[in-house]
Amino acid sequence: MAEFITLEDRGHVRLIGLNRPDKRNAFTGAMLAELAQAYTDLADDPAIRCGVLFAHGSMFTAGLDLADVAPRVMAGEDLMGGARIDPWGIYAERCPKPMVLAVHGKCLTLGIELALAADIVVADETATFAQIEIARGIFPFGGATIRMAQAGGYQNAMRWLLTADEFGAEDARHLGLVQEITPPGQALDRAVAIAERISAQAPLGVAASLKSARLAMHDPEAAKAALADEVRTLFSTEDAATALTAFMTRQTPEFRGR
Repeated sequence: MAEFITLEDRGHVRLIGLNRPDKRNAFTGAMLAELAQAYTDLADDPAIRCGVLFAHGSMFTAGLDLADVAPRVMAGEDLMGGARIDPWGIYAERCPKPMVLAVHGKCLTLGIELALAADIVVADETATFAQIEIARGIFPFGGATIRMAQAGGYQNAMRWLLTADEFGAEDARHLGLVQEITPPGQALDRAVAIAERISAQAPLGVAASLKSARLAMHDPEAAKAALADEVRTLFSTEDAATALTAFMTRQTPEFRGR
């Protein structure tokens, strides 16, 4: 039983909650390992098609509990606790299923990097962000130096990475970090609605879309070269046949992921 992570399944959607609110959801080594295991279990469960990450309490996360984590980093410890999936997709495999984040309140350091590693981010109007590692004598090591520039452009990323300044939800949307902004308290409901919409689509098509888009971020030519073979494979699936039948009969398809 996880101590710092909650789990709830709603149909094909799994909600994963950060649950250390008395410590502002700051990550200890144990909490990092629990989250990595939660992502791994989500990836391995054939009934789950999409994940939603959110936080209990008044804020998303204060980042790392440095008193606990810094010695582990210096010792070269595996912060994922041996789990196959790294929620940040840096030190181990990235989650192969879509992840939607719901952010409220303060979201610091590795919380931003969780958002950058996700596929869609919803923030409510209370959300604020800051990548403050350089004010602590270190630098972002969970992917921000790579993905923030990819999302919003190099100079836009440097504006926040090099100053440790706080920015709000609108700036986050301009940066490409956030896709939707809701009124206070509504980010989780909206994130779940998006996840349910994703889960209603053909799972193999969703997986192929993620694979292609992620490959294109690093190797556009390889992504282009793979398109024809990928779509030929999908055209031969049961889900593609189901979609065609549903189109012809004007019904809503029910996909099985095969």
